Amino acid sequence: MVRYADDFVCCFQYKSEAKEFYQMLIQRLEKFNLNIAPDKSKIIEFGLFAPQNVRKQGRNKPETFDFLGFTHYCGVTRKGKFRLKRKTSRKKFKAAIHRMKQWIKANRTTPVAQLLEAIKPKLTGYYRYYGITDNSPMLSRYWYEVTKLLFKWLNRRSQRNSYTWDKFLLLLKAKPLPKPKIYQFIQ
Repeated sequence: MVRYADDFVCCFQYKSEAKEFYQMLIQRLEKFNLNIAPDKSKIIEFGLFAPQNVRKQGRNKPETFDFLGFTHYCGVTRKGKFRLKRKTSRKKFKAAIHRMKQWIKANRTTPVAQLLEAIKPKLTGYYRYYGITDNSPMLSRYWYEVTKLLFKWLNRRSQRNSYTWDKFLLLLKAKPLPKPKIYQFIQ
């Protein structure tokens, strides 16, 4: 069992054990007038044999699950051994982009140097939480989306475009934003 606050994931070797636990959990929670959110709770096949078993069933990939802002999926190492992999969940990624868009939009009249300095800790905070092994593509995508938003909203400060893309890249070269970085190596 892996738990954080009121979220948890339980792992079982056999499907029968998982189903039995699930039924017992529902009964236990009912004693306290609580219930499980059906959209957030499910039993899935996951692990070493999941890729082989789903191919036998005619599907391409094993199911994934979201936990603590990450989508967990079955993967393999370079040597071909099974490994649990994680990437930023689509829902959390979109929410983070939306929050950044709203923030840049609200602060677009701030002087450019101050705006860039204020974005740096926001990017670093995002990288520190989501900067885990196997998540580099999603971190790079976040950096790219933030720079696109910055370019868009800086050009909306006046009626004519303040920056061409080349001029904007020169600005980023002079006052660079933090690049995506892996902070936690999880094997």
